[in-house]
Amino acid sequence: MYAVVKTGGKQYKVAIGEKLKVEQIPADINSEIVLAEVLLIANGESVTVGTPLVAGATVKATVLSQGRHDKVRIFKMRRRKHYQKRQGHRQNYTELQITAINA
Repeated sequence: MYAVVKTGGKQYKVAIGEKLKVEQIPADINSEIVLAEVLLIANGESVTVGTPLVAGATVKATVLSQGRHDKVRIFKMRRRKHYQKRQGHRQNYTELQITAINA
């Protein structure tokens, strides 16, 4: 059984017991959150596709950690113009473990 959920402007295919890193969600560690924007649920041969969301479907997850990804380095340069710009960025994330998929 798996589901496709939308959180943080992105879509993720999730299954029970799976760990994933999503855009930061303000929640405490070891707390349980509910992802209500479920786009699709598949259970064996039966597939339920929402228009746009599956009515009454939820995905429960436990917050494992809050953290920051590795640094992404940005380098801009204009040749022959003596212009160079260096910049770095670290995106925040929330690590979740999927505990239940309710259709």
